[in-house]
Formats: sequence, C-alpha cells, structure tokens
Amino acid sequence: MNYSTFVSLNNLFVAWGEFRRGKKNKVDVQLFERNLEDNLFQLHHELKYKTYRHGSYESFYVNDPKRRHIHKASVRDRVVHHLLYIYLYQRFNQHFIYDSYSCRLEKGTHKAVDRLEIFTRRVSKNYTKNCWVLHLDIKKFFASVDHSMLKSFLTMGIDNVDILWLLEEVIDSFNASEGKGIPLGNLTSQVFANIYMDDFDQYIKHKLQIKYYIRYADDFIIVSDKKELLISYIDAISDFLESNLKLALHPKKITIRRLTWGIDFLGYIVLPHYRLPRTKTKRRIFTKLDEKIGIPSFNQSLQSYLGYLGHANTYGLKQRIKNRIWFSTK
Repeated sequence: MNYSTFVSLNNLFVAWGEFRRGKKNKVDVQLFERNLEDNLFQLHHELKYKTYRHGSYESFYVNDPKRRHIHKASVRDRVVHHLLYIYLYQRFNQHFIYDSYSCRLEKGTHKAVDRLEIFTRRVSKNYTKNCWVLHLDIKKFFASVDHSMLKSFLTMGIDNVDILWLLEEVIDSFNASEGKGIPLGNLTSQVFANIYMDDFDQYIKHKLQIKYYIRYADDFIIVSDKKELLISYIDAISDFLESNLKLALHPKKITIRRLTWGIDFLGYIVLPHYRLPRTKTKRRIFTKLDEKIGIPSFNQSLQSYLGYLGHANTYGLKQRIKNRIWFSTK
C-alpha cells in the first residue's frame, strides 16, 4: 500500500468508524464529531504533507483490579492510532504464532484460558498423570519497551518510509524513561507489544521447541509433565529477554504449580475438569454491584459480570448474585 492510499480520506473515515464504536456518548468524541468532516479533512492534510504532530496525553490511574497508569491521547490522535492498527494488524498478524492471544481477532482472554485447559488435559493424559505449569510475567513491560528496538522490528516488516515516519511520530510521542515505553491506553501499544514479543515467541517455539506455550501480552505460561524441565527454562528465557529485547522477568511472579493446586491465569483458576473465578474477583463483583444498585449503569455492569462468570463453573455464585440483587431492591 502506498502512503497516499494509506492516509486517504476513505481510510480515515474507516478508522473513525472503528474508533467511534462504543464511544458515541463520550464528550470528547461528541465534540470531535460536531465538525467531523472539517476535523478529518484537516487531519488528512497534515498526514498527507507530513506536518502531523502527535499531541500530549491525559494521565490518570485506574484500579480494576490492580492500579494502572493510563495515558489517553486526544480523539484526533486516537483516529490515527486506529488507522495504524488496521494497517499493522494486516501486515504482521499472519506471522504471529497461533498461541499469542492479546488483541487479535478470534483470540482474547477466554480463548487463552480455553487453550490452557486443552494443554493441561493433553499433558496430564486426561487428568491421570502429573501436570505442571510455569507462569511468568515481564517486569514493567509497557514501560520497558525500547523505542529503537521496536522501530527496527517495524522496519524489518515495512518498506514504506512515509508509514515508518508516522509510526516513529507515535512511538516518540511517549517516554516512560529516555527512549523507552509505550503507553497503556493506546490501541497501537497492543499491536506494538505483539510485534515486539514475536522474536521471543519464535525463540520459545523453534529454539527451545516448547509445544505447550501460551502468551497474552506480557503474561505467559508453559505446561509440562516434568517440573525439572520447566525450572531449566527459566534462565534461558531470562537471558533471551535481557539480551535480545532489553526486558526482565518479574522476580516475584515466577511460579511453578501442579495443576491440581489450581492455575491462576487471566482472571480464572484452572483445575482438572473445571475452572473458577478468582476469590478476589468474586469479592470485587459483589462490592461493585452493591455500589451500583439503583444507578443507570447497573444493568450494564451486571451483564458484564455475568458474562465473565459464564466462562467458569459458577452456577451457585450466579444464584447468590441474583438473590443479593433481589433482596437489595425490595
């Protein structure tokens, strides 16, 4: 795709439509939409003549469940993020390994947990043999992504210098420290993460030849019937991350657990024959619902939580929630 086609008005309107989905009630989106054609024509002009400059970020924290530092770009910049995301996804997705589940169509957290259940069933010979799971996490992943390294990965997959210019403009718009960091809150950060980690995925699959491996962003799992083998992987993985990606394993998040003890992964506890929600998540659901009973967003929150619980063995818990709501509204 040449650059003029990439930044065409047609593509900008497509990116706007993708961005606007689910956000039409947001004040900043409504303000942008009041003069939509003028705003997109101006953006098109800046992109076409390469006068576009990424703006600053709004910074805030969210606690759901753990505290995260979010950086939110303007609507104008987020339309550009969607434009880039569509292009990058089409360009790189086919090269990613099957068992990478973050920010990919027909993937996601539930598919990743489904896959973990498949792996544990295979390794344990239908829950009749030993099954161990190594669970690892990268320390401050999004804040640690090296800009120069990310740009080099993009250059290897993209030969259009103008699109690379725009990607650099987005990458350089944020620094957690000098020359490092991609912001939690940018859609582009999700696909950047997959591109950045692809070399690691290939190393796991082809160099270490690990069959039962799942990654979701910076959170990954390896399943084996041999605990000692999993232990032997830790140093090799740590060395590769530090030497090739300038990343480090989180020292407090290296765990090896037997399947029968329960595997805590992406919001669920996976056990032989069934899965459960985390205890902390169950407590948070009741707290949040108690806070929202009687306010307009309550039903939306309830359906969201019931959807989450629908992916686990939670009949009794769902009945408790319904009873709690019934008594609270009487």
